[in-house]
Amino acid sequence: MTRPALPTPDLDRLATLEGEALLAALYARVESAWRLCREVHPGLPRPQVWCDLRGKCAGQAHFGRGGLRFNPVLFAENRREFMVEVVPHEMAHWLVHHLEDGCRARPHGREWQTVMRGLFGLTPRTTHRFDTGRSSPAPHRYACDCREHGFSTRRHALARQGQRYRCRHCAQTLVYLGV
Repeated sequence: MTRPALPTPDLDRLATLEGEALLAALYARVESAWRLCREVHPGLPRPQVWCDLRGKCAGQAHFGRGGLRFNPVLFAENRREFMVEVVPHEMAHWLVHHLEDGCRARPHGREWQTVMRGLFGLTPRTTHRFDTGRSSPAPHRYACDCREHGFSTRRHALARQGQRYRCRHCAQTLVYLGV
């Protein structure tokens, strides 16, 4: 495997950062990845960066908003992996989308994989392996005969409106446990 094109971040320094300093490190990493992409595509626009993504997704190239979105909870818990894998992953999407015919390319298709390998020197992986327990909470508890189930706020609202849910294991209708 080739050597990663972006320098490996200092893990000890990264571990000490909090709040605005941690966000600044993320922005700097995006800037470095963008500059590397501009070496092969000089007209590539600079993406805006937001840390407003929730749920199980670590990052997202959002072409409609004109930038990259990142999950702040997953970033704080997986700092090194975020810098080494997630930022290049999303920047590769950004680059491919801005290439001629890039908007027709498959999200993790040949073009994206080529950027990940050839430009960033990374093995293309379509998904992360982060623990998403804290970033994707299911605070509303329901139960059946065999276990408890966590519902998101959205699913809980649907259940409160009359939508019925059954357990996939015991087929019992799930019952809200309350607060």
